[in-house]
Amino acid sequence: MIRPLLFLLALVSITPASAQLGGRLRDLIANRRQSGSGSAQQGGKEELSYGSDSMQNLDYWRPTTPGSPLVIYVHGGGWKRGDKGLAAGEKSVHYLQQGYAFASLNYRLVPSCTVEEQASDVAHAVSFLIRRAEQLGFDGKRVVLMGHSAGAHLVALVGTDMSYLQKADLGPQAVCGIIPLDGAAYDVPQQIAEGGDFMHDTYLQAFGTDPERQAKLSPTKQAAAPNAPAFLILHVQRVDGTAQSIALGEALRKADTPAEVKGFEGHGLIGHAEINRRMGDPTYPATPVVDAWLKKIFAK
Repeated sequence: MIRPLLFLLALVSITPASAQLGGRLRDLIANRRQSGSGSAQQGGKEELSYGSDSMQNLDYWRPTTPGSPLVIYVHGGGWKRGDKGLAAGEKSVHYLQQGYAFASLNYRLVPSCTVEEQASDVAHAVSFLIRRAEQLGFDGKRVVLMGHSAGAHLVALVGTDMSYLQKADLGPQAVCGIIPLDGAAYDVPQQIAEGGDFMHDTYLQAFGTDPERQAKLSPTKQAAAPNAPAFLILHVQRVDGTAQSIALGEALRKADTPAEVKGFEGHGLIGHAEINRRMGDPTYPATPVVDAWLKKIFAK
């Protein structure tokens, strides 16, 4: 029952007029999760807090073999909705089967915080996990950040603007790589100007109208070295997402940062939701691409 609800929530999280429906679905999912044991650890999953705010928490799955790499997932939702449960199902199961630890983050949401604070939450969650690597059973020197939609923007921002990692007492090599999944706000001013009416108000709510701030929050415009060591940028066949993914890859390679850009079938909102929902499904074409890239990155 939970997996279909998560798919619906992924769809409404990218629909501007769906906040009320999204809230009801989140409540239902939360009630489902809480209907079993009240423990913070269920079925190998642990809920951990990396900050004092109620949204600064994460789900963590221990690897079967101590000292394994870690994949960290950052959810989407237009910077104003969504939660760590959007990674449930295929991802946690799949990456554990691949021999990795897995974590899914919550972060504070707009408008109660800024996008800058959201990126800071991501960086501090990474720091929290790395500093407890031995206790949690993973290799703190082999960590990759993956994010979808708004989460793709946030992981790309943390991977290009090193101030977020620095403020979390980490350096550019703290993570081995970044995997953004179908983001479309890597160049915020361009996205606001060319993205049409559908998400326009959401972008303005998140990024405001100050051109300097918009540029500072644009991974493509922050892609001068240093950056995270490598990027795998995936997109479906959306015009804005494709163009922005290609441009981010070009900017990173110009700074001598390895960046692969790969497109997959899928159109509109359905395709945008599918790359998140099916990532980790071995029959979904993007899954083996990510698997091969992770194997290569973690072997270095």
